[in-house]
Amino acid sequence: MRTLSKSKLLAYRQCPKQLWLEVHCPKLRKDSATTQASFAVGYQVGDIARRLYDPKGNGVLIDPQVDGFDAAFARTQNLLQSAQPIFEAGFRAEGVLVLADVMLPVINDGNLAWRMVEVKSSTSVKDYHRDDAAVQSFVARASGVPLTKIALAHIDSDWVYPGNEDYNGLLLENDLTEEVFDRGDEVRGWIAEAQQIVANKHEPSISTGKHCGNPNECGFLPYCQSQEPQAEQPITWLPGRRSNGLQAHIEAHGLTELRDVPDELLNDRQRRVKVATLSGKPYFDKRAAAQALAAYKLPAYFLDFETIQFAVPIWEGTRPYQQIPFQFSLHRLSRTGKLKQQAFLDLTGSDPSKAFAEALVAVCGERGPIFVYNAGFETARIRELSERFPYMAKPLLALNERVVDLLRVARDHYYHPSQQGSWSIKAVLPALCPDLDYGDLVGVQNGGMAMNAFLEALAPKTSKARKSEIEQQLLAYCALDTYAMVRLWSAFTGSALKV
Repeated sequence: MRTLSKSKLLAYRQCPKQLWLEVHCPKLRKDSATTQASFAVGYQVGDIARRLYDPKGNGVLIDPQVDGFDAAFARTQNLLQSAQPIFEAGFRAEGVLVLADVMLPVINDGNLAWRMVEVKSSTSVKDYHRDDAAVQSFVARASGVPLTKIALAHIDSDWVYPGNEDYNGLLLENDLTEEVFDRGDEVRGWIAEAQQIVANKHEPSISTGKHCGNPNECGFLPYCQSQEPQAEQPITWLPGRRSNGLQAHIEAHGLTELRDVPDELLNDRQRRVKVATLSGKPYFDKRAAAQALAAYKLPAYFLDFETIQFAVPIWEGTRPYQQIPFQFSLHRLSRTGKLKQQAFLDLTGSDPSKAFAEALVAVCGERGPIFVYNAGFETARIRELSERFPYMAKPLLALNERVVDLLRVARDHYYHPSQQGSWSIKAVLPALCPDLDYGDLVGVQNGGMAMNAFLEALAPKTSKARKSEIEQQLLAYCALDTYAMVRLWSAFTGSALKV
């Protein structure tokens, strides 16, 4: 019997094929940048948890990667005889090994016992967290640990960081003892089924589907997709929510091609996408687009934000995962057609929020439409700034009253087959303005890269030269976002821009 880690057992719970590939073909796994970032966040939250659960520093951290797993298990057994917190304690039983985030000593009927806490970087308890806790408790108890309770600690998204490295209150605990202690037979069944999958010489025949991203993004998805016939024009290009009737029809007939979907099951936008895709001809209602924007006179402003979020806040007065704006670009188009760009970017490492808000109010003037792309994002950030800085609430909220969403105009009146069901600005721009290409930018070409660049700029080890390079890349990226909106506005309104 092969020894399986908890992560492999949970991989089985998501998809048996994922488990088989994890064991037999691990090199095929390609974790996305998003997945890798989530790992980094998990490590960071784990570090904070150790400080919170061991404020006096009496605990012991076990590192199986350094010491080896056999040594880690042996050391765990020795430490279980002493009353001090243990982090990353290792247990194995019935063919499964686990590492416990936090083990806290307690006295039960006069004897030394233990309370386990699993720490997650999410903001709530998920169903797969409950499975996780069930496996943890089962293996620990099966290995002889006198475990009295198990809890899951997750981030409290309403908590506000008071500053000075005080993270008390960051984590909320949920006691899962009763429900997971009763799932021993269920876990034992998972183990038996997983062992059967692993013992197979051939990978399971399982098609890709929703399970590939639920509950976690599977690193084997690109491989699995490469083994399947690829739709020429996949149904996944259909935008928006699929009606129950549409979804039932797709599943009943095993459809993958957009051309095979009956028109009567599609809404107007989905039907528009289908027609444009099959014909290869873009849809553009120029008159309707121009009418939608006719009421908004010059001068006009075109605005875009870049933000950063931290699971563990670093700036006083901010919350976990709060979107903190650190940069904006603004293009102003005057009544005479003159275009001027202004920008804000703070790479000092201090909270940029106040300076950002003040600069934003200063550059936006008092009248004229403020065009954005996906208004919900910018207006939410402005509203949050108004709540944090009440003395600026009136001028900030006045900006929201002027916001006009170009995304709505694009969705309602324009679609090019190359968009493949997306109306992101990076999908629309190459179709409508082929001379502009985010791929031509150096270093930073999308929002995720902007966040990573910002973090690199703030890192103490980053040289001045590199920081200056990052600054120019961020400024160029954000400027393209707002200039792109100017060009979209020009195309939608039919107004020529002065060069």
